[in-house]
Amino acid sequence: MLNSRFHTTVAHLADLPTDSVAEVAFAGRSNAGKSSAINVLANQRRLAFVSKMPGRTQHLNFFEAGPGRFLVDLPGYGFAKAPLAEQNNWQQLIGGYLVRRPQLAGLVLIMDIRHPLTPLDQQLLEWFRPNGHPVHILLSKADKLTRNQGRVTLASVLRELKAAGVEATAQTFSSTKREGIEQAEAQIRAWLGLPLAPNGATLPTPSPETSP
Repeated sequence: MLNSRFHTTVAHLADLPTDSVAEVAFAGRSNAGKSSAINVLANQRRLAFVSKMPGRTQHLNFFEAGPGRFLVDLPGYGFAKAPLAEQNNWQQLIGGYLVRRPQLAGLVLIMDIRHPLTPLDQQLLEWFRPNGHPVHILLSKADKLTRNQGRVTLASVLRELKAAGVEATAQTFSSTKREGIEQAEAQIRAWLGLPLAPNGATLPTPSPETSP
């Protein structure tokens, strides 16, 4: 597990942490299971608040997974009941962060496996592509489908991504059944420079001063 802890909440780009070395951002439609995924990966129950009302996360929430290494919970997008002004503010905050943050090492995009690659998901992928940062897709709530249905959906998503010219990896994931945690964690650790020992134990984290 990443064993993360809350670090700070950012409402304005000017307030982004200055001591950061590498960051992995988590994005997705509201109610896609983003907060639950962060919680299980960070080995915490309520690190990222899980709400019955989608769209509650309105700021960038930073969780420290190691010295200078952060998981960043982005506001969920696509929640139509939020006031238009709030939606625009969220979009500007997300957009500015994803485009201009040099410490961003990768994007974890979370989609409900029953409704993958919605127009908003595709729009984010297309818009994010010129940045050159890697993308890893978690097809969440995989427990809602049979294993065979999950494999079929994953294969279909990968075909669509390839046809669209989008370079991204993808996997099935379930916070409830703890499916796919090891694969997702390995990807995140690789981006953040947090290696795993052969037995799965965490190796000492390099300090920001000695990191490449």
